[in-house]
Amino acid sequence: MWMKEVIEITKPKMFIAENVKGLVNLLDLKDIIQQDFASAQENGYIVLQPQVLHAADYGVPQSRERIFFIGIKKSELRSDILEEFEKGNFGENFVPYPKPSHSFTSKCKGSISPVKLRDILQNIKEPDDSTDPSQIYFSKAKYMGKHCQGQTEINPNGIGPTIRAEHHGNIEYRRLSINNGGKIIEELRNCLNERRLTPRECALIQTFPPDFDFVIPQNGRKFLVSPSSAYKLIGNAVPPLLAYHMAKRIEKLWSKYFKL
Repeated sequence: MWMKEVIEITKPKMFIAENVKGLVNLLDLKDIIQQDFASAQENGYIVLQPQVLHAADYGVPQSRERIFFIGIKKSELRSDILEEFEKGNFGENFVPYPKPSHSFTSKCKGSISPVKLRDILQNIKEPDDSTDPSQIYFSKAKYMGKHCQGQTEINPNGIGPTIRAEHHGNIEYRRLSINNGGKIIEELRNCLNERRLTPRECALIQTFPPDFDFVIPQNGRKFLVSPSSAYKLIGNAVPPLLAYHMAKRIEKLWSKYFKL
């Protein structure tokens, strides 16, 4: 409802809303949200059928599925496009959802192999050797057993877990000890300690630029932005690379949709 209010205030030609995949399983909530968005500005928007996108299909090394709603302002659309959209005709050439660039769940022609964690984390220094606050400060929540959320170890040769907004025991491990079931034996043999993912590593898994500041110290032990806040910011975000694919697709269709 807050987003609907923002839409009514700003009156955008187009808006995009994102939420967790589980939304599609909650009775008719998906349809209610779609209808609420469409009713903004006195039923001034066409809201396309929402789609669930998997971030790994767009080059994000993460198991992350989210539902996307896209709304388009009727009064700004070209009349012929509006007519087709109102009939429910959303041909492939006019759908604003981007085609996958990588082949994780999709087998689109021309797509490439998913990005692996090893590809993005291989040059990151360990916290003790780093000068980056987003790498130095991280969750020290203790291992709570394999049956609790966030107690698994990443697979460097695969994609990462979903980066969540919570961090108290919910951020997965960069590596576990052998006693706790750790499988990254080469790193353990090199005396690298059991620890959770840092905010910097979570941000890289989300595809944020490596120099984007998240944890910002202020004085002594105080923070302008704390590690806890950084985890939340990162976990709540739409992966920038997925957002880029969405934006480039819309850019391509913009002149086809709207009046000059």
